[in-house]
Amino acid sequence: MWRQPKAVWAVAFASVVAFMGIGLVDPILKPIADNLNASASQVSLLFTSYMAVMGVAMLITGVVASRIGPKRTLLLGLVVIIAGAGLAGMSDTVTEIVGWRALWGLGNALFIATALATIVNSARGSVAQAIILYEAALGLGIAVGPLVGGVLGSISWRGPFFGVSALMAFAVVVTAILLPSTPPAQRKTTLADPFRALRHRGLLGVAITALLYNFGFFTLLAFTPFPLDMSAHEIGLIFFGWGVALAFTSVVVAPRLQHRFGTVPTLLVNLLAMSATLAVMAVGTENKTVLATCVVVSGLFIGINNTLITETVMKAAPVERGVASAAYSFVRFSGAALAPWLAGVLGEQINVHVPYWVGAGAVVLAAGVLALTRAHLTGIDVEEVDDVDEATAITVGSDS
Repeated sequence: MWRQPKAVWAVAFASVVAFMGIGLVDPILKPIADNLNASASQVSLLFTSYMAVMGVAMLITGVVASRIGPKRTLLLGLVVIIAGAGLAGMSDTVTEIVGWRALWGLGNALFIATALATIVNSARGSVAQAIILYEAALGLGIAVGPLVGGVLGSISWRGPFFGVSALMAFAVVVTAILLPSTPPAQRKTTLADPFRALRHRGLLGVAITALLYNFGFFTLLAFTPFPLDMSAHEIGLIFFGWGVALAFTSVVVAPRLQHRFGTVPTLLVNLLAMSATLAVMAVGTENKTVLATCVVVSGLFIGINNTLITETVMKAAPVERGVASAAYSFVRFSGAALAPWLAGVLGEQINVHVPYWVGAGAVVLAAGVLALTRAHLTGIDVEEVDDVDEATAITVGSDS
């Protein structure tokens, strides 16, 4: 799995930097609110605008990539992220930051969906191994993001935004040099293709499961810094621990549980464990030790979930992987977009316990949807022959 073409490593590195953007702003949510006189629900819109635009933009990623090629799509996405992050750092109001985060989300959409399909199509080994590699990049980015955000955020809340721009500029250079030119696809993808893909009940069921699960995930991610009420550096360290736990289980634990118990049974138990963690946070919201511990523990379940659901999507629908990724991401990021804003509103207007109860309920529903979908997911645990995708490596070229 680790003997991959340079092109795969280039995309994986850029993915690490791209996923840093998710957790990077977490430690500075409260400093932004304090410095710009904003409420928790207003600041949570940094997540909402980012996720909402990213979800909708997922529908056009296949259209763009099939016309200009994966490499140009990846580079375009990285350049848009550089602009969005840099302009957010220069903003003076929450509204401006929310707007530029939306642009950032557009860049992330162009990059993430294309990166996943590129790695899966070009990596040596099986689809499962390629996805573990992708999830390793995701986990590393999510782990490092809060740490970098906490360090730079302790200097200024603007620091993390400028830090992302600088790292993305480096990622552009690496991707441009190491990723060979990729021609446009022979078949041009249309805007209707992701919607057609969702007609497949297995893909639709997994996408709705991911939507509900992401509702709980992003409630935890976007709302927890407010009841924690700690410095940017302290919150960064807590979420760094969360990211390390996520990275470990996504790469090491998830494949072993899948091999022993099967994908769907593992996911069902994992979702229920995640819901229980959110319930504990709902009960112990006013205890910072409980919150911090649960944040780190939740990373264990999120890592397993991310790897297995992504792999299931890549195998569940009889469509091109880029189309499947776009359709799935469009649905799941809808949950991620609504949750941060709703959590802020519920926390302000009712009490700080309610957001976690709502998140826990959403994750229980996710388990229910997956249980109802399992009849359409037969065959996802069939063993693949190693190097089955090696012939498709011509998508991005081979090592030289």
